Amino acid sequence: MEAALTVSSFPSLHRPILSPRNSNSKIQKPISHIPLVPSLPSVQLKRSSNFKIFTAISPIAPSTEEPLSPDQEIESEKTEEKFDWYAHWYPIVPVIDLDKRRPHGKKVIGMDIVIWWDKNENAWKVFDDSCPHRLAPLSEGRIDQWGRLQCVYHGWCFGGSGDCKFIPQAPRDGPPVHSTSNKACVAAYPSCVQNGILWFWPNSDPQYKDIHSKKKPHYIPQLDDPSYINWMTCRDIPYGYEILIENLMDPAHVPYAHHGIMRRAAHYGLMRTAKTPERQADREGGRPLEISIQKLDVNGFTAKQMFGEHYFIPPSLYYAYFSPAPNQTNNSTISSPGSTKDEASTPIPPQKRALLIFFCIPVSPGNSRLIYATPRNFAFLIERIFPRWILHIGQNLVIDSDLYLLHIEERKLAEVGGCNWQKACYVPTKSDALVVSFRRWLNKYGGTQVDWKTNFSRLLPPTPPREQLFDRYWSHTVNCSSCSFAYKALNALEIGLQIISVCSIGIIAAAKQGVISVAARYSLVAMAILCFVASKWLSHFVYKTFRYHDYDHAFV
Repeated sequence: MEAALTVSSFPSLHRPILSPRNSNSKIQKPISHIPLVPSLPSVQLKRSSNFKIFTAISPIAPSTEEPLSPDQEIESEKTEEKFDWYAHWYPIVPVIDLDKRRPHGKKVIGMDIVIWWDKNENAWKVFDDSCPHRLAPLSEGRIDQWGRLQCVYHGWCFGGSGDCKFIPQAPRDGPPVHSTSNKACVAAYPSCVQNGILWFWPNSDPQYKDIHSKKKPHYIPQLDDPSYINWMTCRDIPYGYEILIENLMDPAHVPYAHHGIMRRAAHYGLMRTAKTPERQADREGGRPLEISIQKLDVNGFTAKQMFGEHYFIPPSLYYAYFSPAPNQTNNSTISSPGSTKDEASTPIPPQKRALLIFFCIPVSPGNSRLIYATPRNFAFLIERIFPRWILHIGQNLVIDSDLYLLHIEERKLAEVGGCNWQKACYVPTKSDALVVSFRRWLNKYGGTQVDWKTNFSRLLPPTPPREQLFDRYWSHTVNCSSCSFAYKALNALEIGLQIISVCSIGIIAAAKQGVISVAARYSLVAMAILCFVASKWLSHFVYKTFRYHDYDHAFV
């Protein structure tokens, strides 16, 4: 996320390297198309004659076409195809953070689901997180010795297709009650693993059992390319899906909400600082940004910034492509959006390349989940030397730095309503074009917000104390395999240092005069002091890194 939030400062952007596995048509004009996959059922999009390409108004270069207000837009586009929130694949979690020995409970688009490893089918399964017996959460259960998912409330066991395999309370010599009724089964959702992420289709109807053979999640080759370094991060966020995507699409906030991030990115070679002729207005270095929207329809939108493009592919994917060194040229190629692996590609310079990839997952009103990765084919040293949890320190700090701002912003927007977003917010510059376009897509095709069905009301949860709002343990540490291991190891090290300190003092106190030399006594005293100080520092480090870290912009 740190690199992604600095996208506005990269001097050059290039066309992305994203293509679905099963696309059969060649895209003639990649700059105006976003990658699509065959949908089920197939539909013809209805084009509206009054559709206008939107570019945010700039005081320097005013737009000649005023965007429709949300109310007018919704009224005029009643005949447009609407986005079906339950007819798309949703990412859940990186597979690297899943433990095959136990079930995992998650919430996606308001649905409580349980993830577990079926060793009999050698695949991850996604079920409804509710036992059909008495509705106890299956995520609190276990995997039994036969590889079945077992509810720990009464011991009911389920197979990989959701069928009930065993009811302990049923008579052994009686009728097989576990197989005589579909009521004993658990709803099983279609699922697959792609790009190192577990995905699921949020509809358990049997007609979607083989949906993966007809419609696949969007495929990103660079996430599987061994020539690219790639670390994924996942964190639960205490503000909603809409605010999360807006924030990621807003490059202008980076030098202000994330102090020092661009400087560190430049230090590690992730960007080059470009000299601009205009005078710097403030110490943070904010400047005008040229962003224009090339296409917007029910399948998302494409945006062009300087020499590159951004793509939003609903419901979850937002990505961009950049290169920090655009000076060389040869016959290297990258895939055009919507192309297959075998189709013709577009020539690009043989330069350092990186993708900024964000999977934004709606969890519940006021809560979301972010999976992000920054695959690149340069600057491998940091990832090769340090474990994943070291990199997560800075990435979590980036999320924390504007977390409270966005949490409060969401509640203020809820008071005016999603349809009134443009009335409540003043967005006069081109730097807001991506944000405005997302709101336009949401109002025009998405029903102004995520379709929660009857799972939730429109009310947001109350604002918790800051300690809970900025919590890192339950939002990230406990769910991250690397950070969870580091948290346990560092806590053990802290205890070890304290034991060494106490033992050193004990040895000095118990030793008789003359048994230990003066030099040895001083050495033991020094060791006791150093170990005590180190344990205190380590305790503070562990707490701020893995449990709670507040952020005060006034003194950063």
